[in-house]
Amino acid sequence: MPSEVQHLVDGGQAYPVVRLAGVLDADSGPAVRSALLEVLAGQPEALVVDVRDLAVGRPEAVAVLQDVARETSDWPCAHLALCATGDTTPWHDTGLPIWPTTDEAFAALGAPAPEHFLTAALEPVMGAARRSRELVTEACARWELAHMAGPACIVVTEMVNNVIAHARTAMTVLLGLHGGRMTVAVRDRSPHLPRFSGDPVPVTSYGGRGLLLIDSVANNWGSLAVPDGKVVWASLNGTDEQADDVPCTGMAGHTRG
Repeated sequence: MPSEVQHLVDGGQAYPVVRLAGVLDADSGPAVRSALLEVLAGQPEALVVDVRDLAVGRPEAVAVLQDVARETSDWPCAHLALCATGDTTPWHDTGLPIWPTTDEAFAALGAPAPEHFLTAALEPVMGAARRSRELVTEACARWELAHMAGPACIVVTEMVNNVIAHARTAMTVLLGLHGGRMTVAVRDRSPHLPRFSGDPVPVTSYGGRGLLLIDSVANNWGSLAVPDGKVVWASLNGTDEQADDVPCTGMAGHTRG
């Protein structure tokens, strides 16, 4: 009989908590991955995964948590932490910090900084790109990054226009500040991930230049498949000197239990 894992998302605390219960193995791993990515697609600052009621069927099954941490390290750059008690040995291979209680995990993560994030829900209609640029301009002014408004507006315009032209679904623009780095992301309801070869696009071709523009402006960019669609994201550094190497999964090596 296939294993199952139930999950409960508690978004009413300092950081969202995903509580998992059941047996983690090859059969239930994909469901765990989907549950975590669904929460991470909302761009939380941190995510606590409560595995106190989750048994490990096979040791290699915990690799799903490693994979999620790796896939989301560049975006949304959320700090990931585990909450586990008893014999925590199976969870050590994830490389994630482990805390006995959610309160201790919250204390280690520190106080949230909601002022470092802006979000807007948009429909795929004329005017959406203009609204997204207004949001970027507001964010850059708030974060004293006026010099980044131009590049960030180019990125968000191309992302939003791509949704309007191709995905044709409702979308969410997500902006974040991570040290001296700004992230721009757009989530839509289409599962089709963007493809980019890096080759120049003829000026006579229809479309196809959006990703080339994003690639030329952003320090790095990518896409993340989520259960009901995808997120396309880009990261821009304020200056070359501000490029940071802070590990986005956070607190690695600070393990308890």
